[in-house]
Amino acid sequence: MMKHLLGKRLDSLFATRTLSGHQLRGAAAFGLLAMAVGLQHAHGALSLEVGLLALVLLRGCPMCWLIGLIETVRQRRHGGVE
Repeated sequence: MMKHLLGKRLDSLFATRTLSGHQLRGAAAFGLLAMAVGLQHAHGALSLEVGLLALVLLRGCPMCWLIGLIETVRQRRHGGVE
């Protein structure tokens, strides 16, 4: 179930199989980025780890996530093949 929701599409570099999965990954990642910024002065090492986890969820930078969102929406509208 989770792999279907959050898994990568085979025909795209950044797109996710489902739009809701892509949005879920983005929400979690941006929440972690906010947490990393909030922790940076009190807990530097933890802040770094949380920031890296956010980048893993984004599959790169925030722009990579946005490109994936656009690809996911485009493939959903055009009935892209997996």
